[in-house]
Amino acid sequence: QVQLVESGGGTVQAGGSLRLSCAASGSFVTINDMGWYRQGPGNQRDLVASVTRGGRKDYAESVRDRFSISRDSDKNTVFLEMNNLKPEDTAVYYCKAEVVVDHPPYYDVDRWGRGTLVTVSS
Repeated sequence: QVQLVESGGGTVQAGGSLRLSCAASGSFVTINDMGWYRQGPGNQRDLVASVTRGGRKDYAESVRDRFSISRDSDKNTVFLEMNNLKPEDTAVYYCKAEVVVDHPPYYDVDRWGRGTLVTVSS
């Protein structure tokens, strides 16, 4: 069973930067898409950024000019570089990976990390 562990969250002043990391471990064949989602106070969990195995990237419009997603497929790790952070970026950030399991019928399943808190002060 795959496990995802996020790191890099914390508290930062508005205009500052943080780099989030998410490492996948366990038994699986490969990982297809990976992404970051966030859930702020009173909000649902929404997509922040995603990257496919082929390198195609998508961003929420609210972060497109400020955040950058990348991945190291050899290490099963995805990163989120967050720049010019704003108070409205405050949320719990969750890592998601689409994992191909290592047994028949080799289907893919979404796995989630437990989240890391990002707090941006004004």
